[in-house]
Amino acid sequence: MEGRDNQVETVVGVIFSRNRQECPEPVKAQVQGQIPNWLQGTLLRNGPGIHSVGEMSYNHWFDGLSLLHSFTFKNGEVYYRSKFLRSDTYTSNMEAKRIVVSEFGTMAYPDPCKNIFAKAFTYLSHVVPEFTDNCLINIIKFGDDYFASSETNFIRKIDPQSLETLEKVDYMKYVTVNLATSHPHYDSAGNTLNMGTSIGEKGKTKYMIFRIPPTVAGQDNKKRSPLKNAEVLCSIPAHRLLSPSYYHSFGMTENYIIFVEQPLKLDILKMATAYFRGVNWASCITFHDDEKTWFHIIDKRTKKPVAEKYYSDALVTYHHINAYEEDGHVVFDIIMYKNNSLYEMFYMANLRNDLTQETAMTSIPYAKRFVVPLQYDKKANVGANLVRLPDTSATAVRDKDGEICCNPEILCEGIELPRINYDYNGKKYRYVYASHVEWRPIPTKLLKFDVVTKEMLVWSEDMCWPAEPLFVPHPDGKEEDDVWAVSVHRRVQKTIS
Repeated sequence: MEGRDNQVETVVGVIFSRNRQECPEPVKAQVQGQIPNWLQGTLLRNGPGIHSVGEMSYNHWFDGLSLLHSFTFKNGEVYYRSKFLRSDTYTSNMEAKRIVVSEFGTMAYPDPCKNIFAKAFTYLSHVVPEFTDNCLINIIKFGDDYFASSETNFIRKIDPQSLETLEKVDYMKYVTVNLATSHPHYDSAGNTLNMGTSIGEKGKTKYMIFRIPPTVAGQDNKKRSPLKNAEVLCSIPAHRLLSPSYYHSFGMTENYIIFVEQPLKLDILKMATAYFRGVNWASCITFHDDEKTWFHIIDKRTKKPVAEKYYSDALVTYHHINAYEEDGHVVFDIIMYKNNSLYEMFYMANLRNDLTQETAMTSIPYAKRFVVPLQYDKKANVGANLVRLPDTSATAVRDKDGEICCNPEILCEGIELPRINYDYNGKKYRYVYASHVEWRPIPTKLLKFDVVTKEMLVWSEDMCWPAEPLFVPHPDGKEEDDVWAVSVHRRVQKTIS
């Protein structure tokens, strides 16, 4: 899907099935239309590929075993290959011919054929459970190395050419985070910035923002893992120490990190006892609609949060779109929901049902803009709008306690999985490419949205599920939307069964 002239090209379709198969050797894809010769390189993706092992099935779509994909563009042609991530989770499940490693929405229990001592050991080992290394959400880059990632403390290094699974890496050896996002940011110096939650002793739960520099050579001139030079930039205590916020991404400008501490909470005590109570970890997440959403603005120069307290009403967000600074304000755009019903819709039992507008999503996504005033009149009256930008309806009002309540501007509704031209990350921007979501959680359209004019360009094909688009800037491009947006499409042949 090209930017400025709005041409649409179908590159390759991946047929949907409940359990997909590997394609370990490159296969030339059929191409409709024309791919520009300058589009060279490999697109890496991952996601759930197996939803049943033996006679057992996963309960949730996001629990499926990771399948890596690569699409290599060369001289106007496309070559596809795929391999299952050979994680410890994958290996253990395949050897047992059943699901033996728990995922977020599916708990694995002892084999009924095991003796009583083996069962007792299994239960005791779940007092402090080791999370899965089934890294199925994203591909991230540290220096010259590529890793499959999810939201636990484990990532798996992969070979970007062959898709072979390499070593298992534990974040805990470098920064003390039990959970980490799969959506880091990259700055102009080649650093990777990410954040995670540290569940410490005596309830000292905190959010950690850390930076990983590019690959550096050691004294023997051999490349060292950039993770060995990981640096914690800032730590923020959770508002509720035994119930930290769940988060999937964060925002970044040139000088600031934006962390949204939403009232979608992980109950640590419930998670620690979930296995014994026969419930999954996902059931230990609760949305508290009567609590505030806190906005933490961390100054990358001082490595400290700004002193003012910013908040909004209760909300749920998974994806940040972009953020930038303007005239003493931090502006950030997010995809926002009024509750956490989206996760519930992806349980396999719900996906198997015939979705109707009466039974589907209770909260559709909205793209909304928040404006946080960093510089404002300290003598302003309580209730006065502190936002001075002329081109937004977003407001920020100081309350009687001296805290600042932020109310957003609605940009548009019904979009998810947003992507921008990353050359404009942290800068004032104009265009968003995203998936279009209506009353059901499965996207069936791609769109290009102009945040200035609010115009929307939509693309779709019958029985087609497009993944989020990824930007490839034109090498001679001069405009923000001089890009090609590449998306993987799943063609649906029948209903999930």
